[in-house]
Amino acid sequence: MELTKRQEQILQIVKDDGPITGEQIAERLNLTRATLRPDLSILTMSGFLDARPRVGYFYAGRPAHSMMSENLHKLIVNDYKAMPIVVPESSSVYDAIVTLFLEDVGTLFIVNAKGFLAGVVSRKDLLRASLGNQALETMPVSIIMTRMPNIVTCTPEETLYQAAQKLIDFAIDSLPVVRPLEEGRNMELLGRITKTTITKAFVELGNDPTV
Repeated sequence: MELTKRQEQILQIVKDDGPITGEQIAERLNLTRATLRPDLSILTMSGFLDARPRVGYFYAGRPAHSMMSENLHKLIVNDYKAMPIVVPESSSVYDAIVTLFLEDVGTLFIVNAKGFLAGVVSRKDLLRASLGNQALETMPVSIIMTRMPNIVTCTPEETLYQAAQKLIDFAIDSLPVVRPLEEGRNMELLGRITKTTITKAFVELGNDPTV
C-alpha cells in the first residue's frame, strides 16, 4: 500500500506524540477533523494505527503484509540470476537432450556463433521431438527452438516480482536475463531466472526476522 503525503504526516505525528486524538492531529495539520477522517480510517483499517475510544490514536507499526510487499518489490533480478545453461545453435537435438539431463534443468538457451541469444528450448520441446521417432543425432536444435521475437526475456534491472509475473503470464519455467545490443537486434545472455529462483527468494524473505 502506497501512502499519500498527508497520511505519512499523520503517521509521523502519531509516532512522535501518540496517543493523540483526531482533533489534535487535525490542529497540527491546520485541517478539519472531517477532512482527516478518511485518512485516519484508511490507516486504522490497514493496521498502521490503532484507535481507542476517549484515548486517541496509537502507532501500531507497519502491517506485515505491507512490509512483505515492499521488500518483495526491492528484490532485483541481477542479484538472483543464475548461470544460463547454453548449447550452440549448431547442436543436435540429441546433444540438447543430453545437456538437459546432465545439468538437471528444464530449459536450455541456444546461442549463435557470436554467443548471442538465438533461441530457447524447453523440456517439452525436446520430449515432443523425441516422440516423433526422428534421427535426433542429425536434427539441429535450431529446428525446434523458439526464436525471437517470441522469446520472453527479462533484464538485470527488473524486479523479481516482474520476472515472476512474466513466468505466470506466459506459463513458462525460465526466463533468460539479457542485455539488448545494437538497437535490440542482438541479446547478450547474462543469466536465467526460474521458478526455483523465485521460490528460494520468497523463502529467504520469509525467513528474514525483520519482515
